[in-house]
Amino acid sequence: MVSIKDVAKHAGVAISTVSKVLNHYPNVSEETKKKVNDAIEELGFIPNTIAAALSSKQAGRVALLMNLVTKTQAIDEIDMQYLAGALHQAKECSLDVITVFFSMIQDKSLEEIIAYFKSQNISGIIIYGMSKDDKVLHQLVQAQVFKIVLIDAPMVNDSTSTVWIDQAKAQYDVAKRVIKENNCKRILYIAGKRNGYVTERRLQGIKTLAKDMKLKLVVKDGEFSELAARNITFKNAIESDAVVCASDLMAIGAMKALTEMDIFRPVCGFDGLMLMGYVGKQMYTIKQNFRNLSAEAVEEISRLMKGEKGQEILMPYSIERLQYLDIIC
Repeated sequence: MVSIKDVAKHAGVAISTVSKVLNHYPNVSEETKKKVNDAIEELGFIPNTIAAALSSKQAGRVALLMNLVTKTQAIDEIDMQYLAGALHQAKECSLDVITVFFSMIQDKSLEEIIAYFKSQNISGIIIYGMSKDDKVLHQLVQAQVFKIVLIDAPMVNDSTSTVWIDQAKAQYDVAKRVIKENNCKRILYIAGKRNGYVTERRLQGIKTLAKDMKLKLVVKDGEFSELAARNITFKNAIESDAVVCASDLMAIGAMKALTEMDIFRPVCGFDGLMLMGYVGKQMYTIKQNFRNLSAEAVEEISRLMKGEKGQEILMPYSIERLQYLDIIC
């Protein structure tokens, strides 16, 4: 069996240095980390913490890797639905799960992240909210060390599946409903974050609709911010016939701005947050069932862990008009 002494000799460093790399000490140079991690990989070394975990009764653990939004409490509704769906389905599938947050691994290298998850005896990872900028997570997916299910990110390989709705079609459908009912020709579209996969697909949907219906389309970046959408609406609503938003939160910001301006423009959102029911206006939105989405991701990670190959799974959605009486208990 390969020992820590063998790793140190192979890497040309002290045993204490190998220990520091394994325990993620901050005062180790990147060059030294690479030497040690290369030696670990070449020799197939398994640290004691990982070996112990692998021999335990907790085989097949799944990590729920979540990207919590801290700027607003409104979006917590989505994260709580994700957690509820995952935990319920994990029990049904007899899977042990832990919750990990992006902030806990954001400064780690690929090798450190792999070591961290292995030390927790993780076999599968469900990643919620990965963006185009999360380069190390992209590398993790490509490495195929773990079985992975992505929520709202379109990457598929033998060990990775993605679960989401048809974002482009959903945006097309809800915007078309609003535009046809109100005979609109000039559309203000408030998009989400530029680095997001859902933003890219939803933008694709509204652009296709504009082409099909010969609409004049003005696109502004709202960053999924209620305040940003409010300010954009103040500046652009007068010259628009309708405001289409890539999220409910931005739709609320747009509606508040229109109320303050004392003008009417139809507004639609996206996601189906309960918060929409408290706005006092009947706005169309795309209703996603985040609980079911997350439960499906757990079902899929279980399938992957049994040796099946990755796939794209498209979940259903509906166009709804949420009202106060629809959401109160």
